[in-house]
Amino acid sequence: MFANLSDRLTETFRNLRGKGRLTEADIDGTIREIRRALLDADVAVPVVRTFTSNIRERALGAEVSGALNPGQQVVKIVNEELIAILGGQTRSLRLAKTGPTIIMLAGLQGAGKTTLAGKLAHHLKQQGQTPLLVAADLQRPNAVTQLTVVGERAGVPVFAPEPGVTREDEVPRGDPVEVARRGLAEAQQRQHSVVIVDTAGRLGIDAELMRQAADIREALEPDEVLFVIDAMIGQDAVATATAFQEGVDFTGVVLTKLDGDARGGAALSVAEVTGRPIMFASTGEKLDDFEVFHPDRMASRILDMGDILTLIEQAERTFDQAEAERMAEKVSKGEDFTLADFLSQMQQLKNMGSMKKMLTMLPGMGQVRDQIENFDERELVRTEAIIQSMTPLERENPKVLNGSRRSRIAAGSGTSVAQINSLIKRFEQAQQMMRAMSRGGGMPQMPGMGGAPGAFGGLPGGKKSKGKQAPQRKVKGKSGNPAKRAQQEAEARTRGTAAPAAQGSAFGIGQQPQEVDRDALSADLSKYLGR
Repeated sequence: MFANLSDRLTETFRNLRGKGRLTEADIDGTIREIRRALLDADVAVPVVRTFTSNIRERALGAEVSGALNPGQQVVKIVNEELIAILGGQTRSLRLAKTGPTIIMLAGLQGAGKTTLAGKLAHHLKQQGQTPLLVAADLQRPNAVTQLTVVGERAGVPVFAPEPGVTREDEVPRGDPVEVARRGLAEAQQRQHSVVIVDTAGRLGIDAELMRQAADIREALEPDEVLFVIDAMIGQDAVATATAFQEGVDFTGVVLTKLDGDARGGAALSVAEVTGRPIMFASTGEKLDDFEVFHPDRMASRILDMGDILTLIEQAERTFDQAEAERMAEKVSKGEDFTLADFLSQMQQLKNMGSMKKMLTMLPGMGQVRDQIENFDERELVRTEAIIQSMTPLERENPKVLNGSRRSRIAAGSGTSVAQINSLIKRFEQAQQMMRAMSRGGGMPQMPGMGGAPGAFGGLPGGKKSKGKQAPQRKVKGKSGNPAKRAQQEAEARTRGTAAPAAQGSAFGIGQQPQEVDRDALSADLSKYLGR
């Protein structure tokens, strides 16, 4: 969703790199580009005005003028201000001290409340809670049926005493307030720890339906009222959020459809305008496409700095700890990486979700976004089919794969011999990388990424980076003369201790930032994505 905004901001900051000092004209030009990027992303005008004013004030102060690297200091300021307008800190659900925690959902029709109810219940169930879904939306056709289906998928019970309407022309029956009350009583009787109440959506700012939502809130006295808003709503987000705040007074915001291709201004506007934190984000159609909203991590994604912490959390939830320990022990012992190991690691990656989504969480991936978007995730399925068509001997020792074996595997997996050859070649490169790691050599760096740990810093086999290479000193053999050999060893020790210390730091202070070789990076990424 933030791809265009991210690209615009990244290009703006690229113009600041390498400057020893920033003039007021440099800062004004940067602020102007940031303002245009935010307005193009449909961010509310008052939010843009406050955001750029804060950046300008800080950028013209001693904070930047006295910095060793002014360009990076400006990026740091923008990052901090972006975190601030996104809410500042992560806010967790307030759980009731006694009795069930009551969570009420409110929002416009079509914002995704019913699906969100199932995702939230699934999320809380994974945390050890026992949620109950209450179908209090009797207005929208088949809303009760939809919630029942979503609840079944999430493995969460649904309280639905009223069927609701099934056709557009049908008159609504039943009292939503009474359904909500009975749902709470049911949760107390069955000792559920959380009650999630799905209320009717509004096609617009409807006074009658807004009053109905206020009545449900008054009857239940919920611990949390979550305002569910479509992240693709654009400038209307401000008016809608303000109306719901006045009519229902919500305590938190949930953004849905963050996987869409709209400009995403709602996400950058609603927290600043309403003063209510964004608590959750829905990023897809599946139950697991749901995450706690972290303002600092979202700011990092927008600025193309990646979101490694979320990636690690996903890995911790899905990776098999015993398998990870087995692989670590295998690497430490220097044992060869096999196709069976390759299959196991690939299946664990698939369990983490979309490969495209994971790649976008790595720093600097905005520069190869087109290659990521064009990556066919079915390639993983084909790779899995190829390896599973092999015998245990072939998985352990791919060198036995002659022409007839490869033809048999191609027929069994529905692929071609060329695809099998490509897989074996990529596997051999991965095997070389694992051997280098077992020898303590670390992850071979990727061309075009410099010496810093990059997004694909561990992939071998790419083209050599452009530019002149430092000539290597030829090492002469040791002399057979004992006296001369002692002199050679003394000179070698002297050269080793006289090596100059490396300049700069992990944050780039004291060194000029290097431009990424986009051609080499794109070619290497395409190669390792199996394209």
